[in-house]
Amino acid sequence: MSAEVPPPSWTLISVLFSTFPMEESLALALHRVAVDLYQRGDSVGEVDQGLAHGRVTNSRKEAAIGTITGPVFEAELETERGKGEVRFILTRQGLELMAHQAQAPRAPKYLN
Repeated sequence: MSAEVPPPSWTLISVLFSTFPMEESLALALHRVAVDLYQRGDSVGEVDQGLAHGRVTNSRKEAAIGTITGPVFEAELETERGKGEVRFILTRQGLELMAHQAQAPRAPKYLN
């Protein structure tokens, strides 16, 4: 059986500004926190991914860059390189993909 492969991070978020280079694992962690905030309508969440941890804030604004649109989030992070900031969009394509995956029936997992 094949394991479920997560979509590439570039379909999930679009980074508007970052004070440090983004790794895919951090982008996916920011995405998870932002989706949770977006779905719950909450304002602030915590991220803890490897050597980066901090808070993610839902700015409650929408942005569009060309054909990429979605809600805007900001993260203030402490990394191995010091403090940093990231501003990013949760893409509509990524939100639709996550909603589709949540509705898709899952195959049962058997222990043997």
